Amino acid sequence: MNRTHYCGALRESEIGCKVTVCGWVLTKRDMGGIVFIDLRDREGTLQVVFDAGNLTPDEFKIADGLKNQSVIEVTGLIRKRGEETYNPKLATGTIELAASNIKLLSNAETIPFALDDSTDVREDLRLKYRFLDLRRPQMYKNLKFRHDLVKVTRDYLDNDGFLEVETPMMMKSTPEGARDYLVPSRVHPGKFYALPQSPQIYKQLLMVGGIDKYYQVARCFRDEDLRADRQPEFTQVDMEMSFVNQEDVLTHLEKLFKYIMKNLMNEEINEPFLRLTWHQAMDWYGSDKPDLRFDLKIIDLTEIARTCSFSVFRSVVDKGGIVRAINVPGGADFTRSQIEELTAKAQSYGAKGMAWIAIRPGGEIYSILTKYFKENELQDIIKAMGAKDGDFILFCADKLATVRRTLGNLRIDVAEMLGIRDTGEYKFLFVTDFPQFEWSDEENRWMATHHPFTMPYEEDVDYLMTDPGRVRAQAYDVVLNGIELGSGSVRIHRQDIQTKMFEALGFNDAQIEERFGFMVNAFRYGTPPHAGFAFGLDRLTMQLLDAESLRDVIAFPKIKDASELMTGAPDFVDEEQLKVLGILVGDEAEKPASASNAKAKKASPTINVENVANLARLSLTDKEKADMPKEMGAIIDFANQLSELDTENVPITAHVVPISNIFREDKATNEPDRDALLANAPTKADGYFTVPRVVES
Repeated sequence: MNRTHYCGALRESEIGCKVTVCGWVLTKRDMGGIVFIDLRDREGTLQVVFDAGNLTPDEFKIADGLKNQSVIEVTGLIRKRGEETYNPKLATGTIELAASNIKLLSNAETIPFALDDSTDVREDLRLKYRFLDLRRPQMYKNLKFRHDLVKVTRDYLDNDGFLEVETPMMMKSTPEGARDYLVPSRVHPGKFYALPQSPQIYKQLLMVGGIDKYYQVARCFRDEDLRADRQPEFTQVDMEMSFVNQEDVLTHLEKLFKYIMKNLMNEEINEPFLRLTWHQAMDWYGSDKPDLRFDLKIIDLTEIARTCSFSVFRSVVDKGGIVRAINVPGGADFTRSQIEELTAKAQSYGAKGMAWIAIRPGGEIYSILTKYFKENELQDIIKAMGAKDGDFILFCADKLATVRRTLGNLRIDVAEMLGIRDTGEYKFLFVTDFPQFEWSDEENRWMATHHPFTMPYEEDVDYLMTDPGRVRAQAYDVVLNGIELGSGSVRIHRQDIQTKMFEALGFNDAQIEERFGFMVNAFRYGTPPHAGFAFGLDRLTMQLLDAESLRDVIAFPKIKDASELMTGAPDFVDEEQLKVLGILVGDEAEKPASASNAKAKKASPTINVENVANLARLSLTDKEKADMPKEMGAIIDFANQLSELDTENVPITAHVVPISNIFREDKATNEPDRDALLANAPTKADGYFTVPRVVES
């Protein structure tokens, strides 16, 4: 192409220059003999003037017939616009291109929505036509910002001695964490690769290999439920370092994020990042990723409640629960509807209700609780909360987990209600000392909170088998304004501790070998102490741009059900592709599945013959008792086969054969003898049928 400049990059310094620009027609204005076009490319918009006196008739005809979003190439001179026509909204608002030549590169049909940032378009429509949505200036700005973030991060890590290394996209499935996305192998029928949930295993093996400092802008995949800040495939900046401890990593991360903020956001952060242990964060803010742009700290009132006059609080404490509260400065002005809204939210978080106290100007306490508390008890609460005139105290009394969840969420709700959450500040936080394990009711065992290779604190190692719930991990998160940016940990490099960890997780030797044998084997050959961290590139981009969703900072995102509206993925594939991989779908898949299920799930049950005989009032011989299980099993198997028949598409028939009158001619025959009559009797004795005794004598 002959393009010499981007539309949005031209300035008054180019006045008098002959340039060629390319782009999409944004708007067209026909003034009769003169056509004005706003031409846009990735850098911005430029006004182009087509004068019939400066173009051939064919060229002016092209300009006059242009449709919005058609693609053109224009050559001409840059000139100054008349002062009365300046457009202060555009960087090119004082200049225009006087066209001397035009080429129509691609004509456009009518687009389904306006490509204007100010136009409110349904997100599903935007995502269906994402290739059009990407033309919006805001989308380009978002993707450019993401690019710059990656570049700034790479610059810092490169200068700090990190080596960028790619790790495999197809790996072994190691079930611990979210569900894997699986990839079938054609060469190894019946076997599967897993797409990486993170490069965790490989980056640790890089440390064993002596790389020392590694990083990667890595694609990761997790088959889990989606939300605004979660996608099934995402990008993280992954790091690992050898011969470091937790303090070394936290120091490195603080320098990295301060560098990013200064060089990307022009934000100088001088104070050190605040640090909270996991227990402190949960107790003080009800969340392991608290937003610290506002205070509203949670205060424990359990000891005051233990002996107070209010029986509801006292009974909760007697049963092992806790009482905590939040003081909202200036909240005494909350309206009745606002208080009812907060109460309803508290109930939605699992609390039975929300008690509250409003301290009016002059110190008057306004609350139903005044009926149940003594005056000195109320004053003790106000003092403990640090409340003043005009403040509002809200309480929660329940089990520890319920109180943390309820007050942690109410803290955010109150901040939103007061408008104190979005302050333009950036508050970074380290959360450390996470629990090593969390109990899984589904698995009925302790699960690793992070992963099985996280190092516990040395003083907690002895509790791995005896009291897993108290073991602290050398794990840490970086939080920004209430959003978890990423996680990391010190890794286990000692075989004795790794063995105890596997035992605490309930793995036997066979399971360890099957899932992690390659890694355990590698660690036998000299493993340096190492630690690492990874932060979500998409999530940090979203946070710094103040975007509402990850979908706004990813070129081609998925929606909530993990599908892509533009291409229709996931979709069915050709049957031949599946046959090559040994995968069956539809009717072909159901038949072997049914057969295997019949063997695995519908095997004939054990039959208590004596019980059946008693219930049916049968008198059975020893041989009949021996034969009955087999016979009843055959009946059950036959019934199972009937239940598996596909009758969904079988038409209903009134009769199997036509009805007709048939008359049999009666003819006298020889009367059968006794043996012939008894030939088909199931049971007989002494020349008679035998029947079960059904009535007690």
